[in-house]
Amino acid sequence: MASPGDDDAVVIRISPMAHVASGFLALCALTLAPFWWPSGLLLLVLPLLMSLAIVRYRTVADRNDVTARTLLSSKTVPWTHVEGLRFSRGGWARACRQDGSEVLLPAVTFATLPTLNDVSGGRVPDPYSR
Repeated sequence: MASPGDDDAVVIRISPMAHVASGFLALCALTLAPFWWPSGLLLLVLPLLMSLAIVRYRTVADRNDVTARTLLSSKTVPWTHVEGLRFSRGGWARACRQDGSEVLLPAVTFATLPTLNDVSGGRVPDPYSR
């Protein structure tokens, strides 16, 4: 990934390959829906919601703040209000705010920390640098 400049924002998204899982779920729903006609058609909504979440969930970070976008909302937090990041096992990062609250950062993993380090001006430590 290229190093962002002062005014550039970095967008961290879920991989588009996740739509393959959504398509597989749609195939499974299509095979099961006729057995529970007509209420089985509601099963077809699940793959659509999954694809919508894949497209919508993202974290946008720039030099001044970080924005977490979920399915129904967005939350912007200035870097000056972030004490650090917390990772749970196998999950996305959470920004720990100075007031004790946390904000989920969709698609931010341990591997994306160098990118956040570059864009935040060093506010997020890079665990891979020596």
